[in-house]
Amino acid sequence: MATWEDVRRIALALPETSEQTSRGNMSWSVKDKSYIWERPLRRGDIAALGSNAPGGPILGLRVEHLVAKEALLAAEPDVCFTTPHFNGYPAVLVRLDRIDVERLKELIEESWLARAPSKLARSYLATRR
Repeated sequence: MATWEDVRRIALALPETSEQTSRGNMSWSVKDKSYIWERPLRRGDIAALGSNAPGGPILGLRVEHLVAKEALLAAEPDVCFTTPHFNGYPAVLVRLDRIDVERLKELIEESWLARAPSKLARSYLATRR
């Protein structure tokens, strides 16, 4: 099970990531582009999900495009989900209480790569070889 401290540690290890708080919720950005954020369910989300509405901490995570979103939702339905609020938007919601830290790290890194400027992303990937 991952925690907010895991999210913070992983995100801040990525180049040029900054951490912000908005309305009491944490978010992380690369070059002023948000890529992950704390996303508690709202009343409308709970109404839409009904008895399937999860409890526990939820991370919003940008993905590269809608195809990537659909792939995550299909491959990891116990971990990743969405609400009508995110229809047509390249993001998924991640249940932190259902994901291990290694998988969380992979998802956060992919999200960062999708939002980072291409030169910064290329530089980061070159250092990982």
